Amino acid sequence: MSSGAKWAIGCGAFIMLTIFAVLLLALTRVAGLVGGGAGLGQTAGGDVALIRVEGVIAAGGGGGGMFGGEVASAETVVRQLQQAAEKSNIKAIMLRINSPGGSAAGSQEMYQEIRRIRDQGKPVFVSMGDMAASGGYYIASAAERIFADPGTLTGSIGVISANLEMSGLFQKIGVKPEVLKEGKFKDMGSGLRPLTDQERQVMQSLLANVYDQFVKAVADGRGLPVERVRALATGQVYTGEQALKLKLVDELGGLAPAVRALGRRVGIEGKPKVVEFRSRSLMDILFGDVSTSSARGWRGLLYDRMADALTRSALQAQ
Repeated sequence: MSSGAKWAIGCGAFIMLTIFAVLLLALTRVAGLVGGGAGLGQTAGGDVALIRVEGVIAAGGGGGGMFGGEVASAETVVRQLQQAAEKSNIKAIMLRINSPGGSAAGSQEMYQEIRRIRDQGKPVFVSMGDMAASGGYYIASAAERIFADPGTLTGSIGVISANLEMSGLFQKIGVKPEVLKEGKFKDMGSGLRPLTDQERQVMQSLLANVYDQFVKAVADGRGLPVERVRALATGQVYTGEQALKLKLVDELGGLAPAVRALGRRVGIEGKPKVVEFRSRSLMDILFGDVSTSSARGWRGLLYDRMADALTRSALQAQ
C-alpha cells in the first residue's frame, strides 16, 4: 500500500475518532442523565432524582467547562430540575449542595424552580455536604426539608461587594488613568479612583435591596418570621448542629439517610432507587471507567464501535 493511502486511512481513523468523541459528548450533555445512585449502590430508572449543586454558583451556563471544574451553573441545575420534574417515574428530588455561594441571581433562579416544582406536588429535599453557605443556603431554603451533617458549614445569610481601589498604587508607580464616560456613576467601583460618598450610598442601597430579598426568601422557604431570620442574617456561618437549633435545617444526617427519608415521604418501601442527573466533562466521558457504570448501555456501545473502527483502520494501513 502506498504511503499516501496509509496517510489517508490514518486521517480517516482520526476523523472517525473525533466524530465519535463529539457525538458521545453531545449525547451525554443532551441527556443530562448519567447512571443512578453514584455512591448509593443503586441502578438507573428509580424513584428519586439526585441533582448536585457543587462549587461557586453562576447564573450562566457552562457547568465548569470542557475539563470540569467547581462551578454550579444555574442554567444547568434548573434544566436538570425540570427534567426530573417531568419524568413520571421520578417521585421526588434530592438536591445535594456543596457550595460556598456565589451569584445572587443564579441562586434565585434555582430557588424559584424548586418552589415551582414543590407547588406542582413533587417533593424536594436538600442534603448539605461540607458547605452550603450564602447562595448555597439561599437555594436550600426553598426545599421542603433540609439535612445537614453536624460539621456542615451553612448560613452566611448576607450580601457583600468588594472594591479594590488602586489610585494610591497608580500614583506611586507614575500611572495616571484617564476615563471617558457618559453617565455620572458609569465608572463607579472601577478601582481607578475612590468612591464618593454618594456612590457609597448607591452601592449600599443595592446591597440592602438584595439582602432584603435574601432574608424574605429564607423566611418564606423556612416558614419563619422575617424578623427572626433578619436577626440570624449577620453573614455568620453556622455548623449544622448550630443551624438545627436555630431552625435553619431540619435534621442531622448525610445523603443516605436523607434519601431514605425522602423515599418514606413519597411512600417508597425499602431503599429507594436513585437516578443521578449531572453534567459530565469531556475528560470524564473519554477516560472515565464505563465498565463499572450502570449507565454503560449506549455509551459502552459507542466505545466498542470506536475501538472496532480504529482497529480495522490500523490493520488496513499496514
